[in-house]
Amino acid sequence: MRCRKLMMGLVLAVALASLAMGVPPTGAASRPETEGRGWAAGVSTFRGWAFDTCLAPSVDTMRRWTASDYQAVGVYYAGRGRGCQRQPSLTRGWMRAVRGMGWKVLPLYVGSQSPCVIAQHKRDVRIGRHPWREGTREGRDAARKAKAFGMQRDSPLYLDMESYAHRNKQCADTTLAFVRAWDREVRRLGYVPGFYSSASSGVRHMETARRAGVRDLPSVMWFARWHTRPHLYREPVLRKNAWHPERRIHQYAGNVRERHGGRTLKIDRNLVHAPVARIR
Repeated sequence: MRCRKLMMGLVLAVALASLAMGVPPTGAASRPETEGRGWAAGVSTFRGWAFDTCLAPSVDTMRRWTASDYQAVGVYYAGRGRGCQRQPSLTRGWMRAVRGMGWKVLPLYVGSQSPCVIAQHKRDVRIGRHPWREGTREGRDAARKAKAFGMQRDSPLYLDMESYAHRNKQCADTTLAFVRAWDREVRRLGYVPGFYSSASSGVRHMETARRAGVRDLPSVMWFARWHTRPHLYREPVLRKNAWHPERRIHQYAGNVRERHGGRTLKIDRNLVHAPVARIR
């Protein structure tokens, strides 16, 4: 009887710990594709320089910027938390046009933000009381809108989660549940879930979860650490074998102005070795 009570106590403790980490209510959870495995045949990867900017540039500007060293562009294609909601240039035709010029596309989805998001202008789009349900719904929205832009299955979709107070446990648990649900739904619909955040907040949080054996984590890590030299595998918060190989992007500078082909843009700079969109 004493042994049985002890076993029941251990089971209950494990169950409570799982609930705290936002374990899905039913179904098999998928492991993060983070260590030592190559991609499936349908996934296209790119290694080189990329820029991202709030407002998708015109087709003509993208043509002029082929004179730069950049070969990939980050595009804020959807999500209720986007800074530039109106995107007059961004259409399915734009996607095809830039692909035809040789550009690779990194699609960014800016959905609901952490309840303890630091940026004041993001506080009106915080995750609510049902993070798993909300993450699933927004993951479905991310895949649906990616498809509408002509992005095929096996394309990456990068969830943008701005810097947040990840040491606040309740907030961290809510954020992690949302991210995991988003990842799971994006995977279910045939896309590759990626994650963008500050290296010192969201990325550190995901790495802590990975080391704890949490499932349904992002498959690609896009970490922002500015004012440093570009690198992929020297980020101090990530172990070298995590999100490797072809699973990292380093945003190493932000809000800088560059001019190419007679056109000036305000951009963030990135070094990439990761999946890019498959556009039809």
